[in-house]
Amino acid sequence: MKIYAIAGLGADKRVFEHLDLNHELIPLDWIVPLAGESLASYAQRLAQKVDTREEFGFLGVSFGGMLAVEMTKLLNPKITILIASAETKTELRWVYRLIGKTRVLPLFPKRVFDISISMAWFLFGTKNPVLKQILDETDPAFAKWAAIAITHWDNQEKINNCLKISGSKDKILPPKDQKAILIKGAQHFMIVDCAQEISAILNREIR
Repeated sequence: MKIYAIAGLGADKRVFEHLDLNHELIPLDWIVPLAGESLASYAQRLAQKVDTREEFGFLGVSFGGMLAVEMTKLLNPKITILIASAETKTELRWVYRLIGKTRVLPLFPKRVFDISISMAWFLFGTKNPVLKQILDETDPAFAKWAAIAITHWDNQEKINNCLKISGSKDKILPPKDQKAILIKGAQHFMIVDCAQEISAILNREIR
């Protein structure tokens, strides 16, 4: 089975390089968002990259997990895996939803979304050099669009065959689903920092 993987905000296929899975992993490259495009609309365009003629699944990390949820609603994957992510808007921090209601983010310049490495280390709970590489290459315009899309995300629909893996110490998206598999001590960059443990879980759960 092919697993289509969607990285977190601004990240790319490098975050999946340390996974050792029994199934073929196909990272999906980002497409350029349209002005004012919603997360659901973006997911609809990204879903065109998926070959549905054979059995497939989704693996989404953080922001990529929210896109995987929206793509699952359009297509019919065998499984959707969410890592350090959210299935519905109620799993987001309340402050994110509040920011969305105020509609202030579009007023900020793009440079505001270019966060410092020290802040990133704190929020992501890691000093992994891969994170710095990703941040150095993240397009502030894409980061601004994604931040707006996340805070305006309105999904309330649970999806079928959803496997969630969360870190017990995630500061960005703290685990809220009691059914999620919890990795003790893991933080938001767990897809890289806990790759071995995540690989073992996925190889056990994906049939």
